Amino acid sequence: QVQLVESGGGLVQAGGSLRLSCAASGRTLSSYAMGWFRQAPGKEREFVAAISSNGGSTDYADSVKGRFTISRDGANNPVYLQMNSLKPEDTAVYYCAGVRSIGYYVPPRPREYDYWGQGTQVTVSS
Repeated sequence: QVQLVESGGGLVQAGGSLRLSCAASGRTLSSYAMGWFRQAPGKEREFVAAISSNGGSTDYADSVKGRFTISRDGANNPVYLQMNSLKPEDTAVYYCAGVRSIGYYVPPRPREYDYWGQGTQVTVSS
């Protein structure tokens, strides 16, 4: 069982930045493709970004392209989501998710992931 823990959420003004982290309890994430999703009140969970297990491929939702960057740095380090130029519509609970994978595959759909964190709240004020 993989336990994922997110951190780094908070309250920020529009135009500001936050960096979210996702770490695994008790194991490395080197064999896992990782994704970030978000869910705002009354809305479905939506894809934000994903990175392949080898770090060679990334994918982003159109709404965050050019503003958010997903990254991973080594087998024992967390997966990050750097969020810049934040907008009020980015307000949501952000979840990281993982699935065992090899190569360059970046899963974009929630149902493709086996493990989920508890989420971290991101609030962007106007």
